Amino acid sequence: MQVDADLHIHSRYSKAVSKAMTIPNLAENARFKGLGIVGTGDILNPKWEEELLRYTEKVDEGTYERNGIRFLLTAEVEDNRRVHHVLIFPSISTVREMREELRKYSGDIDTEGRPRVNLPASEIADIANELGVLIGPAHAFTPWTALYKEYDSLREAYQGAKVQFLELGLSADSEMADRIKAHHSLTYLSNSDAHSPMPHRLGREFNRFEVKEATFEEIRKAILKRGGRKIVLNAGLDPRLGKYHLTACSRCYAKYSPEEARAFKWKCPKCGGRIKKGVHDRILELADTEERPKDRPPYLRLAPLAEIIAMVVGKGVETKAVRVIWERFLKEFGSEIRVLVDVPLGGLAEVHEEVAKAIWAYREGKLIVIPGGGGKYGEIRLPEEIRTARIEDLEALEVEVPKEEYRPKQTSLMKFLGGSRGAK
Repeated sequence: MQVDADLHIHSRYSKAVSKAMTIPNLAENARFKGLGIVGTGDILNPKWEEELLRYTEKVDEGTYERNGIRFLLTAEVEDNRRVHHVLIFPSISTVREMREELRKYSGDIDTEGRPRVNLPASEIADIANELGVLIGPAHAFTPWTALYKEYDSLREAYQGAKVQFLELGLSADSEMADRIKAHHSLTYLSNSDAHSPMPHRLGREFNRFEVKEATFEEIRKAILKRGGRKIVLNAGLDPRLGKYHLTACSRCYAKYSPEEARAFKWKCPKCGGRIKKGVHDRILELADTEERPKDRPPYLRLAPLAEIIAMVVGKGVETKAVRVIWERFLKEFGSEIRVLVDVPLGGLAEVHEEVAKAIWAYREGKLIVIPGGGGKYGEIRLPEEIRTARIEDLEALEVEVPKEEYRPKQTSLMKFLGGSRGAK
């Protein structure tokens, strides 16, 4: 079977997270999105563990369910150099063991969803390995709390301790991460890091797993590439839409080349704000290969459906006008992933012709993307010739999209049609 999973989110016990991040809300919105598995996030927090056990039923070791949505036990921790790591646990008992061990080095593990641990990355990884907990760097390239903000390599960070995966983050994709040869043996995870249960946040990045059933043990085998289990697709934002894709000022968001930023000593000449190095430029600094591993799954670039609708109607992403159209698509086709990935253009047009044209443009790589940077998400715009074209004329339409230094080639959506319909 194939199942779509978002394994890194947060609960309402983390700072700057919506109070609506509850287990019932997550289960409901995961179904709308089309996800079959959601990581709990924040499971090291005792109150969040209590809520999980109250609202779900255990179906297998390390696997819980509510209304058909499976939950795996996951958390994010911050080490003594403010680098973040994702943990995936095999059981509640292991969660409790690790909580007790980390409590010796953390003053907020009982109160904060994302605890800070006064240990280096290597020692946190050692503890995880001893307990059978899967571990890898969270959003590995972002310029604030990521591995490559502090270190120049996995080995430097983890000192030989094993990691089982690398999380790409919203500003990078598989092609970019593979520019570093040391990553070639690792599984990539594409997760949302959602702070809200709304479908334009939850599942905005996800992984499609080929497994026998939706359980921790099967997902573990897939991450470790064992027994024929595997990830067959990473899906997420076009990396240019991420908040930290290009080098930019974190106050006014003016964009700079790395050479300009260095000349200005990383201080914005326009507003005096701090210039943050973009993921694109950081990866180019570290790149040491043009090769890609043969077993790397394709990366499918998507934008949340609500954001596409908002662009078309010119309204905010959480407005009633956008919500009404979004609900019409969901009522007709069942889930957002089906709308974005599976449904033919003609079927989409029966619900809303203008939105259908925008989804087609995204599928074909014909949307104009204004890259993000400095903490501001990128933007999408629909070329005027697509906006004014008839549905039946789109395939023959020639569209000029502005060239950029880095414009990733879109993976064919229809290639995954059959597998997507089997996902639950």
